[in-house]
Amino acid sequence: MQHLAEIFCFLYNRNMEKKSIILLSGGLDSLVSLGVGIKEYNIQLALTFDYGQKPVAREIATSKKITDYYGISHKVISLPFLKEISHNAFTDGDKDLPTENLGTKESAKAVWIPNRNGLFLNIAASIADAEHYTHILFGANKEEGQTFPDNTQEFVDGINESLKYSTFEGVKVVAPLINCSKDDIVKLALEHKVPLELAYSCYKGEEQNCGVCESCLHLKKALEDNGAYEYIERLF
Repeated sequence: MQHLAEIFCFLYNRNMEKKSIILLSGGLDSLVSLGVGIKEYNIQLALTFDYGQKPVAREIATSKKITDYYGISHKVISLPFLKEISHNAFTDGDKDLPTENLGTKESAKAVWIPNRNGLFLNIAASIADAEHYTHILFGANKEEGQTFPDNTQEFVDGINESLKYSTFEGVKVVAPLINCSKDDIVKLALEHKVPLELAYSCYKGEEQNCGVCESCLHLKKALEDNGAYEYIERLF
């Protein structure tokens, strides 16, 4: 019994040494990354970025509800220059958003923000290095990695290699969903009792998830495939 107690104390103390930041938009991927990673990585701070995207107001409000639910701090960082250089449907009100569940490079290009994840992770790394955080989590996953190169394991590995040289504390990026499809992510959420009713994945920025943009269609299909119809009724 004493041996088991020593092992438990070792594992507990090892986890407590971690102190992490998460990138949080309020969408399915970041919400579930928080829900499944909060204990293991001791997540204490969520960062939400305002770069003039159409759903920014909803993303901020949703992220605040999520951080309140999990009892962690929330900080909004404004990057107005990013909208100025991003000429796409996600920031430009005159351009139409993808409204089919395509998952193609063309649909990805329609909402591509130049170096978004690279920029966000490096900003988070600056905060982490200054305030002694050990890890940064974000919602990269296998399904989006098929069309978005900054959602791949290669991207995570590359960022971590650069952070060896750009952070004094050796901050490390973690993507807990990197090998997961959207169906897998919803399954994990259900297993970990993540509050899916709080998810906001819509590109349009309306009061509720629109149910017709590409992002909403991915979420709706994953919920359907997991038989989570009660969340479909609440979210759409």
